[in-house]
Amino acid sequence: MLRSYDELGGVGVYTRNIVRELLAIDRENQYILFFRSPENMSRFDGISAASTRLIRGKNRFFWDQVQIPLACRREKLDVLFHPKFTVPLLAPCKTIMTVHGADWFIPEQAQYYPWWDVAYIRAMMPLYFRKASAVISVSDLTTENFQNALILPRGKLHTVYFAPARHFKRVTDRRVLDDVRARYNLPERFILTLTKRQGDKRKNLGTLVEAYAKYHARTAYPASLIIGGKDCHLYRDELQIPRDRHGKDIHFPGWIPQEDLPAIYTLADLYLYPSNLEAFPIPLTEAMACGTPIVTSNVNGLKEIADDAAVLIDPNDLDGIAQAIDRVLASPELQADLKEKGLARAELFSWDRCARTTLDIIESVARDGRS
Repeated sequence: MLRSYDELGGVGVYTRNIVRELLAIDRENQYILFFRSPENMSRFDGISAASTRLIRGKNRFFWDQVQIPLACRREKLDVLFHPKFTVPLLAPCKTIMTVHGADWFIPEQAQYYPWWDVAYIRAMMPLYFRKASAVISVSDLTTENFQNALILPRGKLHTVYFAPARHFKRVTDRRVLDDVRARYNLPERFILTLTKRQGDKRKNLGTLVEAYAKYHARTAYPASLIIGGKDCHLYRDELQIPRDRHGKDIHFPGWIPQEDLPAIYTLADLYLYPSNLEAFPIPLTEAMACGTPIVTSNVNGLKEIADDAAVLIDPNDLDGIAQAIDRVLASPELQADLKEKGLARAELFSWDRCARTTLDIIESVARDGRS
């Protein structure tokens, strides 16, 4: 089920990569790819193990719960895999889904969602878990939270870390770095953060900007702040970022394509990510793979994924964030230590491991179904 294939965030990264990786390693099974968008129908042309089907639906619920079960019956599937949160309750075959957080069941995390979204997920998720033959979780924290929130049979829930795309590595070609710096008009020294503009308080961008203002005010030669993401330039007015003082050193390059991100991570002096809530923060794994020093939050999946390869801060502590920025940027020794630890920890997040473990789960479910 690939309706999340075009999403811009971490779920989209996971969906696109897990499909490619499964098709690359699997020499035995046949895959039918259910797309919702006609633009994706030729993406896997030439791969004999894959065939695509365009499944139209008025909305996500109708697509998931009506159109997909009908398609499963037509195709006589053994197993249906959805990389995002739901399974069709009437599917005539075994099902597997991937969960990217249990936020709606944790009161301090549920506050970041509309009440109707929380009510819907709390009502439906137990049904999806009951229907699914296996559930993949993207972090130990997500696994633990679901185990605590729902009564689950042993062995149904599996933690499987995913990874940044394979091209995320430190860029050493000076021509590539110079080209990217020129195209995005990047300053010589800068702090990087990536976010999305959807009124999403989880990303904590207002606090990040206030902390940057504190750092900027007490530093003789402050680094600039680059905020990447679609339509993020609108934050200048929404957050009342001034055109002078610290505001003159805050830049919004817009959406940055995946192919340019490794060079930008490499050029950055620091990746700053004081988010309030993440199950599997993919930008942290990207930054680590590129050897970028990281300052991030000491909460939920951020702490789990970063571990000792980042300076951890309280996401609500303005002074603490500002001090952490200053501490990292003022210390070449600390930067080198974080770079080394980040590169080492990045090896934990492997598409080889993710895809092979996922394939093992799929085949195990298929064997149980046939028996």
